[in-house]
Amino acid sequence: MLKRVAVTGLGALTPIGNDVPTFWKNTVAGVSGAATITRFDASLFRTQFACELKNYDPTLFLDRNELKRTDRFTQYALIAAAEAIADSGFQFDRMDPFDVGVIWGSGQGGMETFEEQVTEYATGDKRPRFSPFFVPKLIANMASGMISIKNGYMGINYTTVSACATSNTAIMDAFNYIRLGKAKIIITGGSEAGITPASIGGFCAMKAMSAQNDNPTGASRPFDSTRDGFVMGEGAGALVLEEYEHAVSRGATIYGELLGAAMTADAYHMTATHPQGLGASKAMHIALKEAGKTIMDVDYLNTHATSTPVGDLSEIQAVLALTGTQTPKMKISATKSMTGHLLGAAGAIEAIICLLSMRDSIIPATINTTNLDPSIPENLDIVLNKAISANVDLTMSNTFGFGGHNGIVVFGKS
Repeated sequence: MLKRVAVTGLGALTPIGNDVPTFWKNTVAGVSGAATITRFDASLFRTQFACELKNYDPTLFLDRNELKRTDRFTQYALIAAAEAIADSGFQFDRMDPFDVGVIWGSGQGGMETFEEQVTEYATGDKRPRFSPFFVPKLIANMASGMISIKNGYMGINYTTVSACATSNTAIMDAFNYIRLGKAKIIITGGSEAGITPASIGGFCAMKAMSAQNDNPTGASRPFDSTRDGFVMGEGAGALVLEEYEHAVSRGATIYGELLGAAMTADAYHMTATHPQGLGASKAMHIALKEAGKTIMDVDYLNTHATSTPVGDLSEIQAVLALTGTQTPKMKISATKSMTGHLLGAAGAIEAIICLLSMRDSIIPATINTTNLDPSIPENLDIVLNKAISANVDLTMSNTFGFGGHNGIVVFGKS
């Protein structure tokens, strides 16, 4: 018999808050994290703004050696994971270390480390003076490895990479391992540190990002008829998934239950989503079926919607493939309008939003959207500009990634 899976801990490091309480407060308030890039001079780039972390001081959390040996994406992972672990309240010294694992995701891994080291080599005297930490800082699995090393977790440990569906993939894998009885607790989520010259430059070359340089805070406008691309974000989201009965036996606070998860592929295009959302709709259907639910049971859908002209509408098509002409009760919002797009970390922080939405009976808004795309039918209720109070018992979070990856998770009240 498959085991039930609870969420017992949350951690967040985001452009609108460096911990879960601050992040959630600003999400409900509709705060934008977008501003002119400060990490490097982006004045010659097509896009010159992003959603950077604010007042971020890693020395408050990590020692000198940890900072020296890790890329920012791993630092973000360690900080968010530490908050989630503390929040869960489980006492590791009372457990078999092989019962606790880490499944973490990152779409780009140590991009900053790669840029710095290769640039230094290319512009220097071409002698092989790479840091001995170059490879360990660069590789995408180091975040999961370091969470394990720092905490002594000796169970399942690996990294998922499925572009912007990455952390939902990690969450789904953790869900499956626990319900199959292969772990009792898994720290999961994703981190990304993609605000670098190469990353920003690459997305600029694709014209995938908004170029509203005169209005950064209003640039991410999902579903708006004037949307012109996504806004880059950075940070991490962490969840502690736990075998339900184990969580109950120790008196843990349970944020919700992970009821279903699914992945499909579009098999369509390297970067574009399927125009009819065929893969996305199938993934939603499978995840909901696994949860014993249908789209008509969902109270809140946190969409992937990144504010791109094509992607937002293909997701709407995917939803309509399930609702048909029926009017669903669910409310819909796109919180990337506030956080920007955290790539491989997006699913994790949006899962946190779904869980807190259930806890507090609040549905956050899609900000900046003032002219709803006329092709979006009236039977879809998109929450605009201001969060609302509503009973939320079932939530679904969508993520889609370059390569045609679709990752869906469904949470319910425990």
